[in-house]
Amino acid sequence: MTHRVRTAVFPVGGLGTRFLPATKSMPKEMLPVVDKPLIQYAVEEARSAGIEYFIFVTSHGRAVIEDHFDHAGDLYALLATRGKEAELSELRRWQPAPGQVAYTRQPEPLGLGHAVWCARDLVGHEPFAVLLADDMVLADRPCLAQMVEAYAAVGGCMVAVEDVPREQTSRYGVLKPGAQRDRLIEVRDLVEKPRPADAPSTLAIIGRYILVPELFEELSRMEQGTGGEIQITDSLARLIGRVPFNGFRFAGERFDCGDKGGFLRANIAYALRRPELRGGLTAYLRTLSIDS
Repeated sequence: MTHRVRTAVFPVGGLGTRFLPATKSMPKEMLPVVDKPLIQYAVEEARSAGIEYFIFVTSHGRAVIEDHFDHAGDLYALLATRGKEAELSELRRWQPAPGQVAYTRQPEPLGLGHAVWCARDLVGHEPFAVLLADDMVLADRPCLAQMVEAYAAVGGCMVAVEDVPREQTSRYGVLKPGAQRDRLIEVRDLVEKPRPADAPSTLAIIGRYILVPELFEELSRMEQGTGGEIQITDSLARLIGRVPFNGFRFAGERFDCGDKGGFLRANIAYALRRPELRGGLTAYLRTLSIDS
């Protein structure tokens, strides 16, 4: 019997150096794709998967994220006065209810594993999800919702995976795969950022996880891995054989919005999904002449 996944952790304390100067005073998770910040897409995806509690692991200078998910009484009153009911309804639709949101600080940028460890007391003793906002998945059914459905049958740990070019394996945690059934892939080992020649496969972990609370004990070792950071992949690898562990091939297109090219492609792809934008954008794109 598996426990329902009710809690999601959002690590949002990174420096976002690849997007300087835009991220000098604004978290990269607040960069907009069309008209919503990256972090809002992640929260909406979590909510669609049945998540009830939202934990943000922040750092210095990230108060704007707290403000974004807070009640904005003056703004709501102004919108109501001006008859902007559609905008008001949209804001209220995605705002979490009181008591559903918590914030904790990651005092130093020591890696993803350390960021998740900082949320340990807020997560408690239930399985939980982790979503990285700069990985966006455009899908008919949200990625985490797909994972939660599959997780109900197998439990344990689950990571979203996709095939990447072998020359890019050094950017990711990579699976050594075992038996495969439908979209589930048994995880026999995990390697953090292996050189292409050493990678056990081209199946890379992207920013969606369902994890067990036993992970916190492993993270508490504070062992530094690749890049001198506390890598979540290293601690997850030590859980293999102790709990069921599967990779999940999600349906959808993933955009790496931590990369400028991926961010621009995401803006185009998401805009083309909007009926009110599709026609004008498509017409404009057809006018472009790109020199080779």
